[in-house]
Amino acid sequence: MKKATLLLFFAGLSFGLHAQKIFSTKTGQIKFNASSPLEQVVGINNQVDSKMIDKTGQVVFSALIKSFKFENQLMEDHFNENYLESSKFPKAEFKGFITNIGTVNFAKDGKYPANFSGTLTIHNVSQKVSAAGEITIANGAPTVNGAFKVKLAGYGITGSYIGGKIANEAEVTVNCKYQ
Repeated sequence: MKKATLLLFFAGLSFGLHAQKIFSTKTGQIKFNASSPLEQVVGINNQVDSKMIDKTGQVVFSALIKSFKFENQLMEDHFNENYLESSKFPKAEFKGFITNIGTVNFAKDGKYPANFSGTLTIHNVSQKVSAAGEITIANGAPTVNGAFKVKLAGYGITGSYIGGKIANEAEVTVNCKYQ
């Protein structure tokens, strides 16, 4: 009887050491900024779905293209119809890892540098990307922030204003507060 109790104790301890937590949000934010000296081109999506696993650093961000909102409705229409073609390519997605997740102490409030590496899919084109960011832990809940540049032509995004009113390269900023 004692051996069985001891075995169950160690099995439970082992499981506890390897337990992982999956954090998620459906209200993350992605900001797309392709502004040029001629025009401010900024879209914000506040309905980003994201999940992150604390032990492995696996992270996924998914955003519907039509959920990006612009200051100017005509710009939003052009973004969806002429550039990102959201009816053909309805979402953008990043799947990857926080490569230095071992340096983040989820039990201690603070700010930790984060290095992201994975595959970004936009306009049905997938490219490897890397980005630097930060994870902030507050009361056991992480918030992830990061930014990286995207060459529009590299994702098959074309249009007559790219390189003029619209920058050739967009800055993408991510902010997700997880539960």
